Amino acid sequence: MRYDAGEVITAMVTPFNEKREVDYEKAEILAYQLVNTGSDAVVVAGTTGESPTLTFDEEIELLSSVKRAVSGNGKVIMGAGSNCTKTAVMMSKRAEKEGADAILSVVPYYNKPSQSGLIEHFSEIAKSVDLPIILYNIPSRTGINMSADTVKTLARNFPNIVALKQSSPDMDMISELRSSLPQDFAIYSGDDSLTLPMLSLGAHGVISVASHLFGKEIKSMIRNFKTGDVMTAKNMHLKLYPIFKKLFMAPNPVPVKAALAYREIIEDYVRQPLVELTKSERAELIFTLDAI
Repeated sequence: MRYDAGEVITAMVTPFNEKREVDYEKAEILAYQLVNTGSDAVVVAGTTGESPTLTFDEEIELLSSVKRAVSGNGKVIMGAGSNCTKTAVMMSKRAEKEGADAILSVVPYYNKPSQSGLIEHFSEIAKSVDLPIILYNIPSRTGINMSADTVKTLARNFPNIVALKQSSPDMDMISELRSSLPQDFAIYSGDDSLTLPMLSLGAHGVISVASHLFGKEIKSMIRNFKTGDVMTAKNMHLKLYPIFKKLFMAPNPVPVKAALAYREIIEDYVRQPLVELTKSERAELIFTLDAI
């Protein structure tokens, strides 16, 4: 299965109101803005969308709202992972039924399965749906690293496993995957500051947080690199690098929500156990944002 979700995919935040209820109207406004400012697709109910504190009904309603907002101008990918295989299968089936264009499926967290366990987990998901599946490897949050051999096994056995979001600075793994998997298996950087280095090893693009704010610039960086204007791409990377790092000065998505609130796009409310930035943290973030 060949599937291209684009080069810039925004891992979209979930807007809340002052009661910490999902603000679906703001979600629609944000999604519309994203697909008109450089994003080819958005992920709803991912980690950046505070999926650990969303109910399943809220996730499905977000999917519906965002699909309505982008109205064919961008793809909508649903975060449908879980550390319980049966739950991940159920969520993936529901995402397919509700019209998601693809799913993002994270490595099971906390229970730390073996590589064989990962193969069985993702195999069950892949067999349960026809949707394109993007694997999501983020060792800092899951406690384990999905190996290159595991990714290769899954990609070769299941045609609907079409891509990997790699949130780890392991460039050797990117090299190994790119040299042994077909070019239409897409590798995405899961960390904005690693996008340019990963592009040099054959990555397709980025599943981004910073694209909430600088989507056009990130798209330009990727296009310039791919068309051979490496110097311009490097200069854009260096220009954006300070904000790439500041957006992780506190647990994601707290800083990007604060930045979006400063831009008067959404409110910066988050759900516990996350808390909003302190006054000094907010000032530091805004200073960096205004300097770009």
